[in-house]
Parts: sequence; structure tokens; C-alpha cells
Amino acid sequence: MRIQLRIWRQERQTKQGRLLDYSLQNVTPDMSFLEMLDMLNEQLIQKKERPVEFDHDCREGICGQCGVMINGRAHGPLPNTTTCQLHMRTFADGDTIYIEPFRATAFPIKCDLKVDRSAFDRIIQAGGYISASTGEAAEANSIPIRHDVAEAAFDAAACIGCGACVATCKNSSAALFTSAKVTQLALLP
Repeated sequence: MRIQLRIWRQERQTKQGRLLDYSLQNVTPDMSFLEMLDMLNEQLIQKKERPVEFDHDCREGICGQCGVMINGRAHGPLPNTTTCQLHMRTFADGDTIYIEPFRATAFPIKCDLKVDRSAFDRIIQAGGYISASTGEAAEANSIPIRHDVAEAAFDAAACIGCGACVATCKNSSAALFTSAKVTQLALLP
């Protein structure tokens, strides 16, 4: 496949960014979106150009670090799919793909497609940590939790903290993320 890319490039937070055009040949339908970006970076490095910086960690759809806007949608065109689990078979030969970082006040751009997600860390840290000694932790199986409560906590924990809710919200609210974390933690001992 031949793919045209329009990627947001911004050397650092204090510099002005812009969309730049790139062309890739020989993209296979089975490549993940991030593998396609890796392919682009290999070409840029061979040309002695600065590679495109983007966040990723697990590449298994678990961590949420790979979040970018693809053609104006958080993580791309497929519902319930993280960027790293998006495959190039979703796109057609000759498509132009726009790739931009999450645009939200809560997520200032660090460089290219990388954003500062520390706002989420601050929400989690505000969740009631105490440093008082409470003795030994109780044996996990000695604290009975009803099945329906455990299932509700697991449902709330399904939020991986990727930030797509913030990036797509008109006022950049982290209300969905915050409510998921508060619900999860409130249901468990």
C-alpha cells in the first residue's frame, strides 16, 4: 500500500508546530499503526532527519499511551480500539492520513505527537493516599467482596487513562476518567 501522511511536527513546546507531508510505500495491511510510524521513522533516520516522536508503551491496547488524533478522531476510525491496535488494513491504498496530538489544555504538547499526561497522574494522586502505618495488609481472600461489587469495580477499571475522553470533549474535561477512577477505588476496600 502507498500511504500519504500529514503529521503534526513540533520540535518543542515553546516552538510553533505545523503539519508536514510524508509518503510511505510498501505499507502492509497487517502492520499496526505504530509499526507504520516506525517505518516512517526508519526512513527519516536514514535521511538524517529528526524522527517523529510519539508515545507508546505496551503496544497491546492496555496502557493508553499511544493516543493520537487520526483523521480527527481519538485513536482513529475504529470504535473501542487504541492506536496501537489499529491496523493499516483499516485504510485504503493511496489514503491521506492526518495524525495530530491530543489537543487539550490539560495535555500540553511536549514534542510532535507527545503530550504531557501528568494531569491524570495528579487526579490519581489526589485519590486519598495516606502515610499512616496501618499494620500488615489483610490477606486478600479474607476481605469478602460481593460478586456484583467486584464486577462493577472491574468495569470502572476498564478505563486505561488514554485521554481520548479529554481530547474529544469540547471543554477538555477529564470527567469520564475521574469518575471511572473514583468509582473503581470507592468500590474496593
